[in-house]
Amino acid sequence: MLVVDDDDGIAGVVSRFLRDHGLRTAHARDARATRDSLERMSPDLVLLDLGLPDEDGLGLLHHLEQRGGPPAIVVSGRGAASERVIGLELGAHDYIAKPFDLHELLARVRGVLRRHAPATAAQARRLEFDGFTLDLPARTLRRDDGEPVALTSGEFTLLRTLLEHAHEVLSRDALMSALHGRNAGPFDRSIDVGVGRLRRKLEAAGAAPGLVQGVRGVGYVLTADVLRR
Repeated sequence: MLVVDDDDGIAGVVSRFLRDHGLRTAHARDARATRDSLERMSPDLVLLDLGLPDEDGLGLLHHLEQRGGPPAIVVSGRGAASERVIGLELGAHDYIAKPFDLHELLARVRGVLRRHAPATAAQARRLEFDGFTLDLPARTLRRDDGEPVALTSGEFTLLRTLLEHAHEVLSRDALMSALHGRNAGPFDRSIDVGVGRLRRKLEAAGAAPGLVQGVRGVGYVLTADVLRR
């Protein structure tokens, strides 16, 4: 796990606490060090402060999502609702405002790691639909001609959830719980934004329009038949 914070004191406390509970950590103080660390190692989670000295953390969060990087939890002193919405829409898998309780942080970390853990050999399978194959252990999406379709980690989880419940209307709360482990707030549109991005990527890769349909006042449904292998 990579702890990104320019405050060595906070980073030290968080890192020691997480190590005491069996999690390995590394520390980066700014965006440049974070990018270097991501090239050298493959962290399973990033704890990201937004107030970095060389780059706004939101830009770094966007970079993580675009490169299909590990899931990220924003840990920031920016606690306003608007900041939370922006962070989640840019791909954060959770958002914790400073100051925070270390035990709550640990619970959030374990929740994200659990939801994004790779499939075990016994669970390994592929989901085939509408000319595409979602490989669950590899966390990749390919067209039937082998062409890859780049997905962020959040888009992968969203598509997997929709595929595993094909022809079933899923509420925004159900989708939010799958992605972030919590229900959607009354003004939270991050699921709508995420579904919109996923639709555009699938249709640009050749998916039929209407593959993912909105159900007014309820949520979304994936309309294709899904073959499990």
